[in-house]
Amino acid sequence: MHAIDLRSDTVTRPTPKMRRAMAAAEVGDDVFGEDPTVNRLQDMVAELLGAEAALFVASGTMGNQICIHSHTRPGDEIICEAGAHFLHFEAGAMAALSGVQARTIVGNHGVITARQIEEALRSEVYYFPRSRLIAIENTHNLAGGAVFPLEEIQQIRRLANQHRLAMHLDGARLWNASAASGIAPKEYARYFDSVSVCFSKGLGAPIGSAIAGTQELVAQAQRFRKMFGGGMRQAGIIAAAAIYGLEHHRERLAEDHANARHLAEALHGHGGIAIDLATVQTNIVMMNISQTRLIVSAAVEALKKEGVLVVPFGAATLRAVTHLDAGRPDIDRAIGVFHKIFS
Repeated sequence: MHAIDLRSDTVTRPTPKMRRAMAAAEVGDDVFGEDPTVNRLQDMVAELLGAEAALFVASGTMGNQICIHSHTRPGDEIICEAGAHFLHFEAGAMAALSGVQARTIVGNHGVITARQIEEALRSEVYYFPRSRLIAIENTHNLAGGAVFPLEEIQQIRRLANQHRLAMHLDGARLWNASAASGIAPKEYARYFDSVSVCFSKGLGAPIGSAIAGTQELVAQAQRFRKMFGGGMRQAGIIAAAAIYGLEHHRERLAEDHANARHLAEALHGHGGIAIDLATVQTNIVMMNISQTRLIVSAAVEALKKEGVLVVPFGAATLRAVTHLDAGRPDIDRAIGVFHKIFS
C-alpha cells in the first residue's frame, strides 16, 4: 500500500496529461527570449495578475529574492510578519544577496495590520536603516494557510503610498487564497509592486514560479535572474507543465481545502491533538500535540511506520498539507492512522 505523503503540496507529481503536455511543448532558447512556451506562460501570468509583464523563474525562493533585490539597496529594511517564508526558509538569502534586514511584526494568523506597520516604520534619521519594502505572504505558511484579508491589504497599500514604500506579495499559494476567498488573483495583485506565484505546489507542476510587475521591474528582474544563476534555455518543457496546471488544476484546489477541513475536524481533540480550526482556511493543517503522549519526533516516526508522512513544525507541532496526489480516500486512511497512533 502506498504511503500517504502529507509533508507538503510540493510532493505532487505531474499527472499523465501534464507529462504529455511537457513532451509536446514547443521550445526555444529562453535567454534569447525565443522559447514560445515560456513566453506564453509569462503572458498568461501577467494577464491573470493584471500586470504589465511576468518572468518565469526556477523557484519561489528565487522569485522572492529577485523582487527583494529589485526594490532595495544594501542597508535597507523590509517590514514583514515574523513568520514570513523568505525570512525563515530561504537560507538567509535576503541578507546574503541583497544586504537587507527585516523588521518583523507578530501578526494574528499571519496577518499584520496597517497600524502595526505604521508603528514599525523608521524615522528618516541617517543612522537608522531605511524602511523600503513591505512584504506580505498570502496564504501564510506558518499560520496554517490563512488567507490575508483584502481589506487590510488595501489599508496597507494606502499607508505604503503615504510613505513611498514598495510592496511585495509572496503569493506562492495565491492560487489557494483565491480559491478559498473567491477573490480573483489580479484583485489581490493590483495592490503590489511585485508578486511571486508558484506552480509546483497546489497546481502540481514539477518546478517553477513566476514574478509579475511593471515592464521596468520585470526587465530589471531578468537581469537579476541571470545574476543569481537563473538563466534558462529550452525551458518550455517545464513551462508547459505550469500552463497545464493553470488551465486544469486551479478550480480543483477547492477539493484540497475540503480535504484539509475534513482532516482537521476529524483530528481536533482526539487523543490530545489541538487544531485551531479558524486557521484551516485552505490546504494546511497545523496540529499541536503538546497534550498528547508523544513528542514530535516520535509521532513523525510512528505515523511514518503506518504509511502517513507529515513534517515537524516546531517543538510541539505537526504539519499536514493536502494536495493533488492525496484524495479523500487517502485522507480517510490517514485519519484512521492518526486515531490509532494517538489513541
